[in-house]
Amino acid sequence: MSALKSVLQILDIEQLDDSLFRGTSPQDGWQRVYGGQVLGQALMAAIRMVPPTRIAHSLHGYFLIGGDPRHPILYEVERTRDGGSFSTRRVKAIQHGRMIFVMGVSFHDPEPGLEHSAQMPDVPAPEDLRSANEVFAALLDKLPENMRAYWSRERPIDMRPVDLTRYMKREAREPAQYIWLKPNGTLPDAPAVHQSMLAYASDFTLLDTALIAHGKVLFDPDMQLASLDHALWIHRPFRWDDWILYAQDSPSGSGSRGFCRGALYSRDGKLIASTAQEGLMRQRMTSDLVK
Repeated sequence: MSALKSVLQILDIEQLDDSLFRGTSPQDGWQRVYGGQVLGQALMAAIRMVPPTRIAHSLHGYFLIGGDPRHPILYEVERTRDGGSFSTRRVKAIQHGRMIFVMGVSFHDPEPGLEHSAQMPDVPAPEDLRSANEVFAALLDKLPENMRAYWSRERPIDMRPVDLTRYMKREAREPAQYIWLKPNGTLPDAPAVHQSMLAYASDFTLLDTALIAHGKVLFDPDMQLASLDHALWIHRPFRWDDWILYAQDSPSGSGSRGFCRGALYSRDGKLIASTAQEGLMRQRMTSDLVK
């Protein structure tokens, strides 16, 4: 099974009861559940609990404890409110009898209105860039074991960073990065799948952006990273059949927390969605690594 088909299968959660769903995790050796997986599965559970005419436009989630990939995750959906044009759902992710994640999702009936959006940054086209997997494939024998394992796997989404030099030159620089993203295959027609895949991918590299200001990367053994919360606003209807530019920056880092923002643009420059995330960015002391 291809990496993309595996993710699509994971996002296609099983309905156990009227408001109860079950999701599984990929068995790829990771010790914790990837945050984007929980975001995508929780959003899919919420989508299945509203009329199909209502489209998710925002979600706000909190990661409470790390998930266990060896066991299923239960998603319990609460019908919080159904109004004339908006609906709200609350999703709880439960594992081993404990809540590991909670998220609120708002839905809206599409309607016409005033339009404006931020301008997409001027960056090279994806065709002018190499896939991150291609770049690191030539360097596998020189990479640390954790980076080698990460970049040698097939990926469900092709990632083409505009600038990869931060991995080569460890120096503090402006905490911003631009990455083109595109599924490694064709997605089904269902809008819910495209939205859930976007939620899944919106956690990619977002917190890692805060490390750029310190010349660090998420693979560094002295760094402990974990998503604390995540917000996603979907501004416009979209299909993920082409490249999307993910522009990310980090305006603040303090108290062992990094705050990051993102903007996702379609190939023709429309702002599809915005993200925000705060995460743990704890630097371990050398003495802690020796123990």
